[in-house]
Amino acid sequence: MVVRKWMSPSPVTVGKDDPVSEAIHLMKEHKIRHLPVMDGDRLVGIVSDRDLKEYMPSRATTLDVYELHYALSRAKVSEAMRRDPLRVGPDDTIEKAALLLHDNKIGCLPVVDDGGALVGILAHEDVFEALIQVTGARTDTVRLQMTIPDEPGSIRVVADKVRAHGLKIRSILTTYQDVPEGRRELILRVEGDTLPLESELKEEHPDLVVHRGV
Repeated sequence: MVVRKWMSPSPVTVGKDDPVSEAIHLMKEHKIRHLPVMDGDRLVGIVSDRDLKEYMPSRATTLDVYELHYALSRAKVSEAMRRDPLRVGPDDTIEKAALLLHDNKIGCLPVVDDGGALVGILAHEDVFEALIQVTGARTDTVRLQMTIPDEPGSIRVVADKVRAHGLKIRSILTTYQDVPEGRRELILRVEGDTLPLESELKEEHPDLVVHRGV
């Protein structure tokens, strides 16, 4: 999965010299929380609703509402934005984007092409949607979770059992998180009546956990 499949193309932007009040208006109008900041055709920053909230209080404490509106119409977006934001390319993996978002505790990433042109924006909600889709969580499936030997062919053994029951695998995931040495956790989402399969799997995998639906 690559970023271009999940990003929002042609994002709403704001100019670095536009007033802060314009950024606030655009966020409210388009119901968004982040705006790439442009200097002509060049991405120079990003501003979020949180940035604006942190920028405003110091001015709000000493100004009445009319003075505040006037101050926000005079202040430039460049004063509140974060400069040189992290970014990804449209052909970068969604996993790379997820790591950048998570490890840097940010809410979105501008997407730029090889020439540096802004082509989209990827928010953490988009990454969540990718996770939901790749795991098959929205599908009418049964989730089967078990530990298996960490050796070649161990996944195929379980998959062959699924196919032998005439069932369809919608997703396969594995992890080593909190799993004993020499084993790994296998998570399958399977379509169809899995009860006979569950009985068979429990004989070899007593730790089998079954979730119907999400």
